Amino acid sequence: MRRSKQSDGERIVKDIKRKTRRQYSAEEKIRIVLDGLRGEDSVAELCRREGISQGIYYKWSKDFLEAGKKRLAGDIVRQANSAEVKELRSEARELKECLAELTLENRLLKKSMIGDGEDIE
Repeated sequence: MRRSKQSDGERIVKDIKRKTRRQYSAEEKIRIVLDGLRGEDSVAELCRREGISQGIYYKWSKDFLEAGKKRLAGDIVRQANSAEVKELRSEARELKECLAELTLENRLLKKSMIGDGEDIE
């Protein structure tokens, strides 16, 4: 019985840590990586000061350098972020609805011009 309480407690602590984990913006990640590349402080000291693990620093550094390498090599195609994708999907949906309304209105106008209710195509 006691063991389940510990695992419940550990689970609660992990959930709290997960929910309160700091999110770093791209600008903050770049600043931290550039600070590390300058070499004024050791990577260990930089990571302690910024509150990140060295593994995270090295992952950001690798991503940063890979992105720079691709850019310099002429690979300028970039991935749309999720906000852009959502916005584009919303815009496409609105345009489709507008097209459907205009098509229906056009057909109704054609029917009213003919008077007999047959479609003109």
